[in-house]
Amino acid sequence: TETKTIATPNNQTTMSNTVPTSRTFSPSDAKGGCEIVPAKTALVMIEFQNEFAKEGGKLHPAVKPVMESNGMLANSVAVCEAARAKGCKVIMAPISFADDASDNPNKGLGILAGCAGDKLFTAGTWNADFCDEMKPKEGDLVVTGKKGLDAFPGTDLESLLTSNGIETVVLGGFLTNCCVESTMRTAYEKGFNVVTLTDCTAATSEAGQAGATEGTYGMFSQPMKKDEFIAKLE
Repeated sequence: TETKTIATPNNQTTMSNTVPTSRTFSPSDAKGGCEIVPAKTALVMIEFQNEFAKEGGKLHPAVKPVMESNGMLANSVAVCEAARAKGCKVIMAPISFADDASDNPNKGLGILAGCAGDKLFTAGTWNADFCDEMKPKEGDLVVTGKKGLDAFPGTDLESLLTSNGIETVVLGGFLTNCCVESTMRTAYEKGFNVVTLTDCTAATSEAGQAGATEGTYGMFSQPMKKDEFIAKLE
């Protein structure tokens, strides 16, 4: 937390208000642009669940064209295997909801309304399970509490990162321009060095994919393909 002194317009009185800084690193310690050191690097792989990744998932038809065009599932498997071998941490970040959507944090608006109305990622169902290709392996970590788009609010992601000495957060998953982008922006604001793996993500359209990977990603991260990232681990 930090204490801020707030002055009235006529500067006659002041008061102190304690507010959370929401930063992981102070400005002098922020990690953006730092060297990618495997032992201080975590891949945060978002929502590699059957609902998105596999035939039969309710959202799979929407993301299938981009998945096929960039090979994101095979790329994601490969980059996780390479990262584990080099000593990086792999963190899976699934989402799930109660059947009645009572834990959905904003079920009356936008994409979260769609999750509630279509009963997406219902806890305890095949749809919410990890797809076989991306099931966590020994030594991997799994984020708990993800109910919204950004993988930080209401979850243990930040504590998993800090307790493991992580400085660089590497992102992949679904959707490119939604949960991955939301998490990217927060990781950046918190002071992490952020990498986005452009060929390990998928959106619901090629236009949406390009808008993020060729546009906003560069404002908040180092966008790169998985082979470029793997080369940096050598």
